[in-house]
Amino acid sequence: MKIFSTNTCYVPHDLSSVMHQQHEVAAELGGMTEQQLQKIWASIESLYKTGNYPLINFCLRRKGHILLNRSLGYAQGNSTQGLAKDALIGNTDTPVCLFSASKMITAILVHILNEMGEINLLDPISYYLPEYAQNGKQDATIFHLLSHRGGIPRVEMEVTPELLFDKDQILKHLYAAKPISAAGSHLAYHAVTAGYILGELIERVTGQDIRQFLHEQIEKPMDLPYFNYGLKPELRDQVALNYPTGIHPKLGTDHYLNRVLGGGLKLAVDVTNDHRFMDTVCPAGNIYTSAEQANRFLEMLLNGGEYNGKRIMSAQTIFRATLPTSNVSIDRTLLAPMRYALGPMLGSNPVGIFGPMSGQAFGHLGFSNILCWADPERDISVSLLNTGKSVVGTHLPALANVLYQISNHCPKIPKAQRRSVFGTHPTETHLV
Repeated sequence: MKIFSTNTCYVPHDLSSVMHQQHEVAAELGGMTEQQLQKIWASIESLYKTGNYPLINFCLRRKGHILLNRSLGYAQGNSTQGLAKDALIGNTDTPVCLFSASKMITAILVHILNEMGEINLLDPISYYLPEYAQNGKQDATIFHLLSHRGGIPRVEMEVTPELLFDKDQILKHLYAAKPISAAGSHLAYHAVTAGYILGELIERVTGQDIRQFLHEQIEKPMDLPYFNYGLKPELRDQVALNYPTGIHPKLGTDHYLNRVLGGGLKLAVDVTNDHRFMDTVCPAGNIYTSAEQANRFLEMLLNGGEYNGKRIMSAQTIFRATLPTSNVSIDRTLLAPMRYALGPMLGSNPVGIFGPMSGQAFGHLGFSNILCWADPERDISVSLLNTGKSVVGTHLPALANVLYQISNHCPKIPKAQRRSVFGTHPTETHLV
């Protein structure tokens, strides 16, 4: 990457040459106008034109209907070094790594176990994983980890690709780790650590591989072709590769990412493009799927645990999972004001991570500008997936505008006219 450059990718003059869409219905079915949808889509195009994202995949549902399901750009071969001759144009089915948005899915699996009566969220983790009781962690609960108050926000050793590919090694380190604060005392985003512990908890309690548990509980009953940790070999020739973009990371970005992830921008990008990462399980960050499938998952949560007539989980479980654990607080890892539920991140008023007046929204961010969320007040589910790992760059005003346009053109629905979020309603029959 060039030091004195905005480090952007090639953007074709004719965006239609790299655009793909499918399974969209008329705006009126979602209680919107075509003009409103065009305003939202124009903001996505403007975001793509900044050159910070080789690929953007976007899906918007309102009132259960897919109104926008589109892809812009290249899945492979477009970087800050230019466009490769064999560059691969993406489409709406292109698998993309969700990064930290994977955490919400892992958390929901934990809540499903709680619904089954197999665990209690207030139990110490060491009740299920005795090895975790070392160095004063015996009182840390599942609740603490889900709410990012577990006291182990970082891996206190050099994070290498080999470490992230070796689940047993990283678990051994986390079992022996000494917390930097008492469980429950401080809010500090657990970027990688909590995921491995929660993943092991799921496997220890169920006696199943976590991939199989996810497949049986969500992927199979929701007819999701690929919605799991890692990526099947037969899909890897189509996977969206990630690329470093934006202002040069050495000017502060790497220092911040080392604080959050335990490694810099190059590590995060290189790891997710490595087939070994697609082979392994990283519960905090390696679910690969499409924007529509991620959006379908959110729609199921928004609909109280039911999708296309199938009960995936109870409405009470989703209520519990999305219940705020605190008011807006400064996160000691992210160094930003945040609200968390038990797994999902939450929006805020007057403005939050999911846009203005998003106080009822729940979802998750993924490195660096992946956003997946549902907003009961607007009856929308949104997934914005991308492959440009730009933390600081020319994209920021355009990204803020995308969030504004979605909030503005998907207005809140009067309470009397809203569907019951934690009940049932007719959802669309998905076109496979």
